[in-house]
Amino acid sequence: MFEVELKFQVPEGALPGVRRALMRGRTQRQRLQAHYHDTADRALARAGMALRLRKEGRAWVQTLKAAGTHPLQRLEHNVRVAAGPAGQAPALDVQRHAGSPAGEALLALLREAGDPPLQLRYRSDIRRTRRELRSAGARIELALDEGELAAGERRLPVCELELELLSGGLPALLAVAARWAAQHGLWLDVRSKAERGDRLAEGRERGEPVKSRAPELARSTPPAQASRAMLHAGLQQVLANAAEVAGGDYETEHVHQLRVGLRRLRTALRLFGDVAADVDAGWESRLAEPFRRLGAARDRDALAASLLPQLQADGAPALTLPAQAGDDAAALVREPGFAALLLELLGFVAADAPPPESPGALDKLAAKRLQRLHEQLADDAPHFCDLPDPLRHRARKRVKRLRYGLEFVAPLLRGKALARYLDALGDAQDALGAYNDLVVAHALFERSVAEQPQAWFALGWIAAKRPRVARDCERALKALAKAPRPWKG
Repeated sequence: MFEVELKFQVPEGALPGVRRALMRGRTQRQRLQAHYHDTADRALARAGMALRLRKEGRAWVQTLKAAGTHPLQRLEHNVRVAAGPAGQAPALDVQRHAGSPAGEALLALLREAGDPPLQLRYRSDIRRTRRELRSAGARIELALDEGELAAGERRLPVCELELELLSGGLPALLAVAARWAAQHGLWLDVRSKAERGDRLAEGRERGEPVKSRAPELARSTPPAQASRAMLHAGLQQVLANAAEVAGGDYETEHVHQLRVGLRRLRTALRLFGDVAADVDAGWESRLAEPFRRLGAARDRDALAASLLPQLQADGAPALTLPAQAGDDAAALVREPGFAALLLELLGFVAADAPPPESPGALDKLAAKRLQRLHEQLADDAPHFCDLPDPLRHRARKRVKRLRYGLEFVAPLLRGKALARYLDALGDAQDALGAYNDLVVAHALFERSVAEQPQAWFALGWIAAKRPRVARDCERALKALAKAPRPWKG
């Protein structure tokens, strides 16, 4: 059995409005008390599984959940069980899930780990208000969950709205979700209660920043399907990091990885978006806006870590990087427009691809697109030092686009040649990044000379360094232009 649902966090100020909106239809209220189990080394959590015994009113249900094929889908298997002695929780039995896809995955995982014992890790105590509605021929359940997660003495409040597709088409679920998010200021959260409870049990306040993962592709993969897989991979990185940022307790690396994910989505759309007939041509420009708005704070943090130590080593007086006018990252990813864009992309990667009108084999198509980027960079290489800054920045963006494009189709390329080419590409990216740091730092210090006259030292230091770093960029691009390409054609 598959579960298709979306979850949104409900800010405190939005809760009364969400309650009133739910009460406009027929609702049911229920108390849900769950016990979550795992091995001592968190084998289930690490595999993306959750195993619980939950008291639903007076009944007990044992549930196993595992990852599905896309971010909206979860494998789920439920078994009603009798209460234990004196109405206590029944004993856990993993064999109850034998024969189900999720159950077989769990049993295989436990066998491979040597059948370790399962133990209670954390609990949840939730008051659920549910309502069913119909929209565009679909049946959708809305469930407002209020309560807490508990692990020992630790507590974590829960206030979220889940929307589950009971029957009908996915577009209806996405449309209802977008409407509720916009009307009530809700923000999309891909972290399950199990994931948050596991962190609580571990005493971790936040999840690790999620880095990119390559899509699973083969030469036989139709290009339209490959395009979906690339967007799926990028979207997983964006969703995971956006949830941490929106929660407000995040590190600068979460913002960085969120921007990497956004750039990878844009790269997939620019390089391969045209091979899928149902790609929205406006997605790339809409992704560019949050990428740009998240950049100001990230730029300042990166300069503080890389450039200021160099200035200090060269005898600079005490300097501070002035703050940039930028957006609050958490507020930005909570915006309804950002949620609406993510929902559109989720709908695209979760939908069945239409029959492809393939423009050719995937490896040949990829080679053609990558070769064009390579040639553009090779054209810039001999006279990079003569280019104005906007065209130098364009070269940097092309290098990043080429790198992400290569990573998307890496399984189709020649391994040794790919490694050598990526080394050359990495050298060019580092050099161009160092030059971009100087450009950004110059703009920041130039605005601050009235408040800190010692910024003139930094401006002089940057002016002296820029020509040398530009020559480094030119050398790196020339080496890249000569590097053997890992693609054919």
